[in-house]
Amino acid sequence: MAASEEDAPDLGRRTSGKQTAKRSGGVRTGSREESEAKRGSRRVSAPRAMRYAAEQLQELLGRAPESVSAVKPTEDGWLAEVEVLELERVPGTTSVMASYRVTLDEEGELVAYERTRRYTRGQIDRDS
Repeated sequence: MAASEEDAPDLGRRTSGKQTAKRSGGVRTGSREESEAKRGSRRVSAPRAMRYAAEQLQELLGRAPESVSAVKPTEDGWLAEVEVLELERVPGTTSVMASYRVTLDEEGELVAYERTRRYTRGQIDRDS
């Protein structure tokens, strides 16, 4: 009995360790000070900004992004356009998609986001 009681707290620790590892698999690895020291407070690269925008938006919305359609540098970091499946329908061309504008700081941390457009997957832009 005593051995199983000792195992229970260990299971709790392992579970929380997995949660920490899962969270650190994305953008954050360790404390903010450690991250800044590693990066030297430099701006992240465009490909990394794209990944960070998609990962952090997914964490907030609970939906996996379909794509990142744009990323551009700003004075304070990055601006990305992320496409997300909002409502899946059959046929797939009638599914509802949304574009989100995601603002990241220089280190790739999400600062703000907003939905800018909703459309059906089969819809094309007429102004292009």
